[in-house]
Amino acid sequence: MKAGILILAVTVGIVVSDVYLQNPRGSNNRLNENTANRANANRLFDSQNNNKGGYNTGDRLDKDFASEVRRQYAMQYYASGPSIAEASKLAVEWTNQHGCGDNEKLNCNFVIQYMCGRNGTDEDYPNGATRSEPDISERRFYLRDGVSTATNNYRNPAKNEADTTYAARVKNIWEVDVDDVKGVHETAWWYDNCKHREANGGLFHADQQLQPDTIGYVTASKTRQNNGGQRSGYECPEERDYYPYWHPTNMFETPGKFKRTPWIDLAWLGDPSRCEDIKAKSFNRKSRFRCVLSRCKNERQYGKSITHQGCREEGGAWVEFVSFMDLLDVTSEEECNKVAAADARNKIFWGNLRTDDVEKYCIVQAPEVICDKAPTSRANHNGNAYYAPPEDGDTSPNLNTSRIDIDLPFFPSQEAKRCVLRLRYNISTTDYDPFNTFSDKDGEETLKNGPQLDILGNGQTLKMAINTAQFGRVFQDRSHVYTVLPRTKAMEGKRLYNLNVRGKRGNAEQTYPATEYDFVPDRLKVRKDDLVHIQWTGSNSHDNNNDGAAGQGAAGTDRNNMLQMSDLKKNIPYLLSETTFWDKVQSLTDPEATPNDIAIGLATSGFFCGKTKTNVCQEKDSMDVKTTKIDDELDNAPASYFGHVLSFKDTGVMYYMCSRNNAFSNRSQKGALWVTEDED
Repeated sequence: MKAGILILAVTVGIVVSDVYLQNPRGSNNRLNENTANRANANRLFDSQNNNKGGYNTGDRLDKDFASEVRRQYAMQYYASGPSIAEASKLAVEWTNQHGCGDNEKLNCNFVIQYMCGRNGTDEDYPNGATRSEPDISERRFYLRDGVSTATNNYRNPAKNEADTTYAARVKNIWEVDVDDVKGVHETAWWYDNCKHREANGGLFHADQQLQPDTIGYVTASKTRQNNGGQRSGYECPEERDYYPYWHPTNMFETPGKFKRTPWIDLAWLGDPSRCEDIKAKSFNRKSRFRCVLSRCKNERQYGKSITHQGCREEGGAWVEFVSFMDLLDVTSEEECNKVAAADARNKIFWGNLRTDDVEKYCIVQAPEVICDKAPTSRANHNGNAYYAPPEDGDTSPNLNTSRIDIDLPFFPSQEAKRCVLRLRYNISTTDYDPFNTFSDKDGEETLKNGPQLDILGNGQTLKMAINTAQFGRVFQDRSHVYTVLPRTKAMEGKRLYNLNVRGKRGNAEQTYPATEYDFVPDRLKVRKDDLVHIQWTGSNSHDNNNDGAAGQGAAGTDRNNMLQMSDLKKNIPYLLSETTFWDKVQSLTDPEATPNDIAIGLATSGFFCGKTKTNVCQEKDSMDVKTTKIDDELDNAPASYFGHVLSFKDTGVMYYMCSRNNAFSNRSQKGALWVTEDED
């Protein structure tokens, strides 16, 4: 079977800096390490990145969350609305080391996806190791960062495994190996499916020899780039290394209580000439098939075959699966059609999630994948990308890392969702055609490990630095888990922009390949009718273990605030009594908050929630009542702050800065917000 489009990746080995999410903060498999290097490169996924990269998960308060999950902070974004005009805009930023876009030295593309599940309530978060059905279900399916840097366990299947053996093995995986304190993105069911599914024999392996798995044949858990089958969380290596993948990425037989979605395609950035093919093959709209052996709970349900003929020979049913991003609790096609008529963003229809199922759902599919040209960046550099000057004559600098401004999803169920964002960065060479080279070229002299060439023609050779496992390579980063909240009534009909913070504690050398602090976006133009959600997150535990933590305040802590100033070239803000901008705003998330309340909350990162109490701001945390004094470098302020969703009563401009991190000649953390009558 030949794959339509190949993303060519790498086996586990020596790693260097490669791709890092900067906003939302990419984890690079970090959790809450107090060291410069991450503790476990295989905790949740295979990044292939430098151990020093990534950000710790957010802390809700001024101390490390330790083992208490409710003291973690997940970024909370408001969803888009059903109309295109009601977008919730998020700037996704990253750095990549090896170049892309109009860089003539390589082929490249970026794949951006997300996966979600129901957020539920505090009671739904896994809390306990009992073998009760609710506890088992929560441990297996609840999307989470976890509170341990260890990887969940797994038990390999044996050759010719009987149904009774299979049932006992997976029962132990479900009930014992999937731990309530460890993180979960993909499910153990998905990985067990991967460990049974045969590898795609049509893929190009060069001179890499993939050995049979414990099950007796080469499975999707081994690829040219990961020929040892190293496990990272419950990620399937073959699905990681190739896109679009030919198999459904559903995380379980049925969506279940948590409605765990497959991977949803958000954007593909590369050569625009491939866009028609990319859009046609995206799982967002194009269904996939899987070989199903049984629907019985105690029998293996997934076959090994990846072709219709092979599945038939295996005695299975070749079942068609559709992707979904949401499932609605409606009971008739008529009700479903009414919802569909009111949604201009998603595709909604009444049907089956799989063709062997009699149950029908009101299925919500995501919009068509965005397909565009990749940002241009140079090789051997984790930094800004090149952006052509805008056609509208705007002369303001466009100095950003690689970026795409996305619309956050709209979930018609109006349920809060837990999600994770995934960025994959593919680089490949033209020493072979990456889109049209298949297994019939394996073993040819065209490409092999470390070839020695007689360049001089005198029998003395020069060795080429070629590792066929790395000629064509995928790097990956993922966000920490974040929440997408349904909009409030006051947000209806409005476009919303998210204004956040990137970076972590340290100077440029110490934070690399992350960045020092800055606002994202640091230059934002909005209309008076738009909304802006100001929010940030940070950690209390990243102290680099004595490897350097330049900056102000307590070592190892992230702190941010927002103070109005008169000019971006200055470094002293206004006093609260001198500010002019806050009278132009009101809070939709705390409607009783006065301009002073809003300014005080943003100035203190929520240490004081306002001057006086409101329905949201508790009296004990208000500046008028709280007796504890705020530390002048914000050490006792929360590391993360939900902030406010602001609407605007008038036009104006606000230049702003962070008092702690804006240290002139060392680092700059400033920004500008323009509010205009229209988009110009």
